[in-house]
Amino acid sequence: MKKNKKSALEEKEGIHLNAISNEASIARIKNFRKKQPSVASLIQGINSGDKIALSRAITLVESKNRTHLAQANQIIEACISNKKNTLRVGITGVPGVGKSTFIEALGKYLTGIGKKVAVLAVDPTSSLSSGSILGDKTRMEALVKDENAFIRPSPSGDSLGGVARKTRESIILCEAANFDVILIETVGVGQSETAVHGMVDFFLLLKLAGAGDELQGIKRGIMEMTDTIVINKADGKNKQATKLASIEFTRALHFYPPKENGWIPMVLQCSALENEGISEVWQTIINFKKATLNSMYEKRKYQNKFWLLQTIEDNLKIRFYEDDAIQEQLKQLTVQVMNAKVSPFVAAEQLLAIHQKELK
Repeated sequence: MKKNKKSALEEKEGIHLNAISNEASIARIKNFRKKQPSVASLIQGINSGDKIALSRAITLVESKNRTHLAQANQIIEACISNKKNTLRVGITGVPGVGKSTFIEALGKYLTGIGKKVAVLAVDPTSSLSSGSILGDKTRMEALVKDENAFIRPSPSGDSLGGVARKTRESIILCEAANFDVILIETVGVGQSETAVHGMVDFFLLLKLAGAGDELQGIKRGIMEMTDTIVINKADGKNKQATKLASIEFTRALHFYPPKENGWIPMVLQCSALENEGISEVWQTIINFKKATLNSMYEKRKYQNKFWLLQTIEDNLKIRFYEDDAIQEQLKQLTVQVMNAKVSPFVAAEQLLAIHQKELK
């Protein structure tokens, strides 16, 4: 009689937990995770260039916990006065243009010439699951291993404009950590991606050839904000298409009025995959800094003003929804609005009046 053969789908016995760990080691790990460094130690670590302290501080900044918010404000207050000669570069472009590959190529070039580089990468957040992949460290395999580089992926959350809710604060912390260049990679959703322009010195727009982008070049919006257009993936059979696209984009730039700082945007070509044209891109950024140094620092003053106004709006919104009286009335009025018994405008006015009364 033949013996029954085991099915290939049969579950094999796994390794028991006790074979690879014990309660004492688990307790040590839990205790280590519970230990939170003090604000003073985080500030000291950031100023000395400790990337672990920088990561922990950014985590506090991004947290919605009230205690964490108070600690984050202390850290930012201590770091914002540390004036550094850091260059902030915003990089945007539609999905698939090769932003991560380009940033890794540029980052490796910069560390190769002795620069310290921080990358603040923003990943889109799902409107359904509220989750983000945060896979930029996986994409930038070489740069993530570089001692002179720091990569921090953050979810965009409900923020608009292609950046995360706390990107500005993260920039301040990276500057205090003595990074020479901060590269801000945006979500890449198209022309709505303009918020990053209000927090960087140099705004770089990545484009593709042969993907219909030439027509997009004549549209207003993000194009008139860019300081340089870089056509990526200028390699292989795409080289000829890249040259034609370069001509089209150069023509498109003539439709826009000259910039106040006197800089004339240009169109460059590169292949991040083959590491071609990267040094020319960096040289253009350096030329921009030399040509617009005075206006660049003046621009930062207005960016700080915008930061103040934006923070006021964010905090007002948070306090409004945290109001107990608002939470109670909001549920009732929402039902009435959904059933068309009350207009959204009247309901909003009623809620604002309740909140105003609570403040008195």
